[in-house]
Amino acid sequence: MTTTATPYGQDHFGFATEQVHAGEIVGGDFGARITPIYLTAGFVFGSFDHARARFAGDDGGLVYTRYGNPTNAAVEARLTALEHGVDSLLVSSGQAAITVALLGILKAGDHFLSAPSLYEGSKTLFRENFARFGIEVEFVDDPHDIDDWRRRVRPNTRAVYGETIPNPKNDLIDIGQIADFAREAGLPFVIDSTASTPYLIRPLDHGASIVVHSASKFLSGHGASLAGVVTDGGTFDWAAYPDKFPQFSTPLGGAGTPTLVEKFGATAYLEYTRTIIAGRLGPVLSPLHAFLLQQGLETLSLRVGQHSRNALAVAHWLEAQPEVSSVDYPGLPSNPSHAIALKYYPRGTGSVFGFTLRGGIDDARTLIDSLELFSRMSHLGDVRSLVLHPGTTSHAHLTEEERVRLGIHPGLVRLSVGIEDEDDLLADLAGAFAAVRATRPVRATADVAAVFAEAELPLSA
Repeated sequence: MTTTATPYGQDHFGFATEQVHAGEIVGGDFGARITPIYLTAGFVFGSFDHARARFAGDDGGLVYTRYGNPTNAAVEARLTALEHGVDSLLVSSGQAAITVALLGILKAGDHFLSAPSLYEGSKTLFRENFARFGIEVEFVDDPHDIDDWRRRVRPNTRAVYGETIPNPKNDLIDIGQIADFAREAGLPFVIDSTASTPYLIRPLDHGASIVVHSASKFLSGHGASLAGVVTDGGTFDWAAYPDKFPQFSTPLGGAGTPTLVEKFGATAYLEYTRTIIAGRLGPVLSPLHAFLLQQGLETLSLRVGQHSRNALAVAHWLEAQPEVSSVDYPGLPSNPSHAIALKYYPRGTGSVFGFTLRGGIDDARTLIDSLELFSRMSHLGDVRSLVLHPGTTSHAHLTEEERVRLGIHPGLVRLSVGIEDEDDLLADLAGAFAAVRATRPVRATADVAAVFAEAELPLSA
């Protein structure tokens, strides 16, 4: 799909320049400096033959907003530049991005491998919804054990999946190591980079094949709209595996006609996912929401840099509190993922992480209800700081045994640290911890009373 976007690309400018200028449409009929919102369902054809050419894909023009729109295309071009990809597709949410990205590869009877630590919504999508499609997911036990990945490859395995910064435990994976395994196995590596954004890491540069984002989070940044994006690196050789991925090597119109790879080259996967998967299933992103995403992208580096600085300060502060048993932030030298953080995330490790209170759910409740600056809500990547208790919200559907195995303990609290002043965030947390400490004497008295009652002794004994 072609646009009249300006020719900014990864070989021309730095990240901050590209986040402002890449893909933008300047001018138009009225000389608008900002890419306009093309809020239209369809596009007019100049003639009978013009319509036929459009539907045949001969002139690269627009047919219907479900398949493409100038506003969306401009934002897609910007995201492609920021990720160092070859093409991108905007959809209606992060879940839609994950779904269409994998359905562009997988079909009924296929199997794919995944890292064990993922956003819980992705896990339920794979285990329940994909299972109904006849697609099986298998989670490796140890993502750092490449032999574990290799042992699980089957004749019907078709993809590898993971996250850059898993939510909420932040147990990082070695992206390059897994990418090497996937390449050796002839499998595309799809990775969710929502919590990191291309400002902190470009997974395609480390060997991943396809990147997905919930653009509702850091990419948009302001919690105002939903969006998702799929970016193709254009590096996986689909034509080398015609039996595994026949959709890319089957002639489009029968014998004698070109295949997707022959017609579209490096963008064959994205073209198939756009037209056959997303275009038919219909998770289209409104041009209005694409415009809001575009506005957010213009300040991405400024916001994510501040997010990461604040999060590191908060993590250090939390680690020093006696009520805290652990802080799951890779930026801390004490964290098990710190070595990987130094290797892949020189600009920081984002701002979404969990910490566990020794006092369990009672302390978590007191702390969360005592916070004033942090908003209690299910979201992340907002300019505002947010807080949530995973055990009673996002992971409440799991059994206690499953939660413990995942490290989702009763005292686990998840933060999405915003861009407010560091001192104000720490003061808010200090006030909440003071409230937790204030409940301790009451609880201690209650515990002593219970012990004496059980022993049938007077409390004064």
